[in-house]
Amino acid sequence: MEFRKVGATDLEVSVLTFGAWAAGGWMWGGTERQEAVAAIKAAVDHGMTSIDTAPIYGQGLSEEIVGEAIKGIPRDQVQILTKFGMRWDLAQGDFAMHSQDNQGNPIDVYKYAGRESIIKECEDSLRRLGTDYIDLYQIHWPDVTTPIQETFEAVAQLLKEGKIRQAGVSNYSVAQMQEAEKYVTLASNQVPYSMVHRNIEADVVPYCLENNKAILAYSPLERGLLTGKIKPGHHFNEGDHRAQLPVYQPNNLEKVNQFLDKIRPLAEDKNATLGQLVLRWTITQPGITIALVGARNAGQTIQNAKAMDLHLSPQELAFITSELDKLELA
Repeated sequence: MEFRKVGATDLEVSVLTFGAWAAGGWMWGGTERQEAVAAIKAAVDHGMTSIDTAPIYGQGLSEEIVGEAIKGIPRDQVQILTKFGMRWDLAQGDFAMHSQDNQGNPIDVYKYAGRESIIKECEDSLRRLGTDYIDLYQIHWPDVTTPIQETFEAVAQLLKEGKIRQAGVSNYSVAQMQEAEKYVTLASNQVPYSMVHRNIEADVVPYCLENNKAILAYSPLERGLLTGKIKPGHHFNEGDHRAQLPVYQPNNLEKVNQFLDKIRPLAEDKNATLGQLVLRWTITQPGITIALVGARNAGQTIQNAKAMDLHLSPQELAFITSELDKLELA
């Protein structure tokens, strides 16, 4: 496994980082705890020692599962990335969505990053994770109800206290990063990026390259779409958020699968899966530091990790990109 530094910091993370959103079950139609634990253990065993989670994933469940999975592993051999600023237990802040927990109970989710809330969230995360520090602490989404100054002065306090090693953001624009940078030195921005979601190449990527900030690409497989296993007419479990996403609508599904069919021979020639080919392409893109990839079980984790065994020549990368540039989604 390859490791890369997060921006200008001394924190090194695995190029493929385990994304624990699906492990929490929330918005993924539930989870099977022991399989999720096994998936994370397999990740660490195969060099994916960095794990990204968040309190909102399963309303604490994902962090608890991560804590269970890393228990007994020397703390300095894993890197824990988590977040703050999404509250389901506090009716305050920027309303985000009506949702359901894993038991089907209705919950309202708010984006809130006030000072006291951040301090509480950090303590709760440390307890659930079973650790005394977080390697990278990231605001989950911008909160328009709280000044960025208040948010990141609280983060600066956590840095000073040693409860977090580095500060990052997620889903932040360039302007928001610039404002936050007045109060802490940001290590990274975690943003969606995949073959079919490349809009950050216009602004976030150039800014991060110029200012030595890491980009943590989430959903590089577009929530499973780019594995080639989801065809038009696919049935999603109740509570699975993907059924409503534009890229999963029939016409776009058809176009994406046609593109995947064009690059599939390259994967087969290298005895690799489409998912492995996509992950390899993703982490070679300018400015992309790491790719976060989730898994439901140990087998999926191992398949993801094997993407690092795949080599793509400049000509092969150019072929993939040229075919991708022809793809037009509605």
